[in-house]
Amino acid sequence: MITVDAALRLVLEQATPLAPARVPLGHALGCVLADDVASDLDSPPWDKSMVDGYAIRVADLATGTAELEILEEIVAGAVPTRSVVPGATTRIMTGAPLPPGSEAVVMVERAELLDERRVRLADKPPRPGQNILVRGSSFRRGERIIPRDTLLGPVHIGLLCEVGCAEPVVRPRPRVAILSTGNELVSAAETPRPGQIRNSNGPMLAALTSKVNATPIELGVARDELADLRRRIAAGLESDLLVLSGGVSAGVLDLVPSVLAELGVAQIFHKVNLKPGKPIWFGSREAAGHRTLVFGLPGNPVSSLVGFELFVRPAIERRAGRSTAPHSIVRALIDNGPFTQRGDRTTYYPATCDSAAHGGAARLSVRLLPWQGSADLRTLAAANALVVFPAGERTYATGDEVDALLL
Repeated sequence: MITVDAALRLVLEQATPLAPARVPLGHALGCVLADDVASDLDSPPWDKSMVDGYAIRVADLATGTAELEILEEIVAGAVPTRSVVPGATTRIMTGAPLPPGSEAVVMVERAELLDERRVRLADKPPRPGQNILVRGSSFRRGERIIPRDTLLGPVHIGLLCEVGCAEPVVRPRPRVAILSTGNELVSAAETPRPGQIRNSNGPMLAALTSKVNATPIELGVARDELADLRRRIAAGLESDLLVLSGGVSAGVLDLVPSVLAELGVAQIFHKVNLKPGKPIWFGSREAAGHRTLVFGLPGNPVSSLVGFELFVRPAIERRAGRSTAPHSIVRALIDNGPFTQRGDRTTYYPATCDSAAHGGAARLSVRLLPWQGSADLRTLAAANALVVFPAGERTYATGDEVDALLL
């Protein structure tokens, strides 16, 4: 057995970023930009009004009031056809291009319409450029707008549209094949017969994969038969990661490691010094320039979740080119001690974590949940953290500080 830290180092060594690819904007959210993006135009592309109002020459309002002739009206999407001359103005809407000759814009709230062709303006003498956004003031054509390695959020998507980048070059979302194994598994829609249970791991792992902005490919359930395992695992190896649950312990039907070896997957480690999740298997396959990382997680659902959070999630993020920390570990105070922890493996124990007052200061606190072991998915559903208890025996009191992995 190896430690959690040693296992994670081995996983991250294998988790090379995926090759860059062009993707439609609708698929780019949450991806890492692989190339700089430059603008193909000035922004704004013309001097434009920042308000609804009247475009004027500054000298016409030198006294603070003036009655001016209305030459025309320019709405967003239209262009001016006349120049502003002394004694005249153009009615203009927000975002519309300024007509030649205009030097400032007076807000419509400072205007009194006298008739269809005349308006009285009353404002303090305007300064040149008032309520005007000058061409190129945001950025210029050819300027780098978004640097490579940027994690694209919703605002970046809007900015990519503005600069005409309809297909950015990104590190694509990793494709994660998910395969549950076991003769005992049936779907959620079925009523289990004696000896059967519903497959909770597959949908849970698919949901975890989606939440980390990767693409889950659900392969269903493989029976504990060599032919079925070979066929489904071979299909999963076409993805960037293959995550299996079940079949990696020491039972007579734990056939997954032998099938993986037969299909060319090199084992990197098997068994990690943690609880729950000791039987975790990890390997890698290179074929035709394509690397697939393979995780064999234990069949109990809490073990599967712990294995995903500790190893699969960091591998997905590294393959997606994200430079995020592998785990969200915080220090927190136990608020429902005493609690005695025993065992020769590091234990990840379900808990709730929130902010509470301790000694007059706000600190994170954790409340340990009544956990029944690695098959207890109900307790896990109430948890938002896993308290990390080191190996050994110790009784923890209320107020003792511990590490907690945030889910």
